[in-house]
Amino acid sequence: MAAIVGEADCLLHVLQEAFSARITVRGNEISIEGDEVELQQLTALFSELIKMAQSGEQPTEEHLGRSIDLLRHAEYSPSLLREDILLTYRGRAIRPKTAGQKHYVDAIRKNTVTFGIGPAGTGKTYLAMAMAVAALKRKEVGRIILTRPIIEAGENLGFLPGTLTEKVDPYIRPLYDALYDMTDSERANQMIECGTIEIAPLAFMRGRTLNDSFIILDEAQNTKPEQMKMFLTRLGFGSKMVITGDVSQTDLGNGLSGLVHVRPILEGMGDIAFCDFTGKDVVRHSLVARIVAAYESAGGKERGVWTS
Repeated sequence: MAAIVGEADCLLHVLQEAFSARITVRGNEISIEGDEVELQQLTALFSELIKMAQSGEQPTEEHLGRSIDLLRHAEYSPSLLREDILLTYRGRAIRPKTAGQKHYVDAIRKNTVTFGIGPAGTGKTYLAMAMAVAALKRKEVGRIILTRPIIEAGENLGFLPGTLTEKVDPYIRPLYDALYDMTDSERANQMIECGTIEIAPLAFMRGRTLNDSFIILDEAQNTKPEQMKMFLTRLGFGSKMVITGDVSQTDLGNGLSGLVHVRPILEGMGDIAFCDFTGKDVVRHSLVARIVAAYESAGGKERGVWTS
């Protein structure tokens, strides 16, 4: 019960502030008095907290807040979000934590090509990587291909020393970070050496046909329209593609982003899904969500001034 109500009853206070129903905790018993809708919602929330506590997890105020938000929007019950995508080599479960993430994961399962578009911290690349590793473990694909355009984020670093791998490694590093978080580094390096996992710049995709592969294009907002077309036409038999990016963070200068250009062309086409994330889907530090919301608000005001 201590885990369910939280330290100093912090979780219980969150529920009492969010609902008008009367919640009473005595010993190992929880009683709820209120209307039928809130009764059902609170029963679902407490059931979720009990399951987490029984499995050894520590419920947090952040997790509870997201669950309350999902229930109020009638998008998903908390239990639906507990469906694991992958267990890491450390035994940690990776699963969607928001309605937007659940929609994204379901879209990847159902479609051959999926676009994940939204701000930083929403798990676009991380969840795509988890889906790829899970598909590889289930032998649904024979290899994973990770790629991204090589464009500097606002700084000109000049020519980098070393071999080709050493030159592109700083740009590809975020993909390595996600991979090593899911698979131990020795096993990951073995799969990279034998070609089961390939991490390469987007420029290396031209002329190839990628069969039996789970392909992830990260930072797609930095592709040009012709690069996006080139990448999409690499799709081979038995393969899936996931394209992720944030159209508000393009490093192309005045050039048109391939991620912006492709949407009106392909949206509505069968077996292709577009998933949009918002600040509600940010699962990093809570301050990140507020930063994203502040920038979105500032961007809207700027556009409003410009258009007037």
